[in-house]
Amino acid sequence: MGNKTPLYQAHLDSGAKIVDFGGWDMPIHYGSQVEEHHYVRKDVGMFDVSHMTIFDLKGAGAEAYLRFLLANDVAKLKTLGKALYTGMLNEKGGVIDDLIVYRMPEGFRLVVNCATREKDLAWMGRHLDGFDAELTERPELAMVAVQGPRAIELSKQVAASASALIDGLSVFQGLEHGDWMFCRTGYTGEDGLEIIVPATEVESFWKGLEAAGVHPCGLGARDTLRLEAGMNLYGLDMDESVSPLEANMGWTVSFSEDRDFLGKAALVAQKEAGVPNRQVGLVLEARGVLRAHQKVLVEQGGATLEGEITSGTFSPTLGYSVALARVPKSASGNVSVEMRNKQVPVKLVKAPFVRNGEKVYE
Repeated sequence: MGNKTPLYQAHLDSGAKIVDFGGWDMPIHYGSQVEEHHYVRKDVGMFDVSHMTIFDLKGAGAEAYLRFLLANDVAKLKTLGKALYTGMLNEKGGVIDDLIVYRMPEGFRLVVNCATREKDLAWMGRHLDGFDAELTERPELAMVAVQGPRAIELSKQVAASASALIDGLSVFQGLEHGDWMFCRTGYTGEDGLEIIVPATEVESFWKGLEAAGVHPCGLGARDTLRLEAGMNLYGLDMDESVSPLEANMGWTVSFSEDRDFLGKAALVAQKEAGVPNRQVGLVLEARGVLRAHQKVLVEQGGATLEGEITSGTFSPTLGYSVALARVPKSASGNVSVEMRNKQVPVKLVKAPFVRNGEKVYE
């Protein structure tokens, strides 16, 4: 038996199929993963993301600490609640984890992946020495993601007292409302909210959303949605052996001259030497499903370059398979994927594949 979120019984009551995910017993679907995917693209769905780890950081040295710890620069967060996405890197420039950090009234809030909690906590604690800052885990908080075209509307209906606050949120901003926090963020490529709720109140909130017409969705749909949106999954699309420059995360790195950060020297050296690989999108419009770890072959100048799919799936929105892959930086031209000892032609594109329910790649 794994860890359970405060919504575990609610998932069972709704007929969820439970699987292990990073040591947590989580719903993979409630009957149909594909239907749940379409709910989010066309209407509204909600996900229990209470397995994510929430940390609060306070103290006079909190900003200086995060400017050293993270590849992106929290000094860019000029307004209350503003958030940024970033990687936390090791000295070699590999990604220890990816996370979101919010500017809070008395410091910062970080939301990190559940499967990396132990190593994240150890790494952050190791580098806290010398900074006037205190890191506090918040296990008493749960989190629900409400995503899709009607997400804002129905969230306001259920959390009526926060309606005005929700209306005022900009994209990638999170603001507190009492003990709750409403964040205009998500992992689906749709508009919506990630709502941090006291664990003692989250089941009532979840059931209120369900009664209002918000469909419970499992981790299966969350994965197909994020992949269509071209969003990385830690442990597949990047990890401690992969730099953000090779994982389409270069935009999350701030090389400003006024600060050093963990992994900066390695990234600068990699840029100067030439980044060897890049992340691309692949599309297979014929029959078949692209899967992680399948070999990618690129015919170029009489030679065959090799890469690998990092994430792949059938796209319910498009009706065919899409994938993210890491290939040599110079790769272009005719591309195929090795499937069942055959080379199957695919199209190399730039992710994302889908945004707001529509095809966006060329």
